[in-house]
Amino acid sequence: MLRYQTRIIDLRIGEFDYRIRALKDRQQYYDPDEEAERAGVPPAMWAIFGQLWPTGVHLASEIAKRDIHGKRILEIGCGLALSSLVLQRGGADVTATDQHPLAERFLHHNAGLNHLIKVPYVHLDWRDDLDATLGKFDIIVGSDVLYERNHATLLSNVVGLYAADAAEVLIADPGRGNCGAWTTAMLANGFTSTESRFSVEGRPVHSGRLMKLQR
Repeated sequence: MLRYQTRIIDLRIGEFDYRIRALKDRQQYYDPDEEAERAGVPPAMWAIFGQLWPTGVHLASEIAKRDIHGKRILEIGCGLALSSLVLQRGGADVTATDQHPLAERFLHHNAGLNHLIKVPYVHLDWRDDLDATLGKFDIIVGSDVLYERNHATLLSNVVGLYAADAAEVLIADPGRGNCGAWTTAMLANGFTSTESRFSVEGRPVHSGRLMKLQR
């Protein structure tokens, strides 16, 4: 029996309508075996994965504009995996990753809601030894994945391991303070950087950043 409440969110991304099952609110919590806490998800952060954040919607909308058919793409910190669903519909070879123990369950449920085939999922904890057997990816995407100070270094390591020699990285951020450190690390690893701005509700106008890095 589920011990948390959910809701269905309907939204349109590009030319398609999507149905997403999300947690009802940020007050939801259920970790009887402390599985999430062992995975590095403290109680105060437990419900974060299950929200549909504006940065995730913006990233998915950007992806929907692109021709990604046949591209090998990694979504990091996928949460509800809206971007992975958009990528799957667009014909990409996508792998979704997260550290939350319920992310895979929500991903597969949401794929079913949208009549999509099962999206491959890998549990990925940036703090642990990363699984090099995943191989290399043409594109790496993520939204709001730089919300802690050490995430700039950890994300740099993730990109360094999984990005192909000629790769693109798309990261949507609501305007947190760790973007500069991460971009600097990426430039040192041979990437070039451009970014565009967008507005995020509840934050200063145009505080959101879509960072696009290529090499």
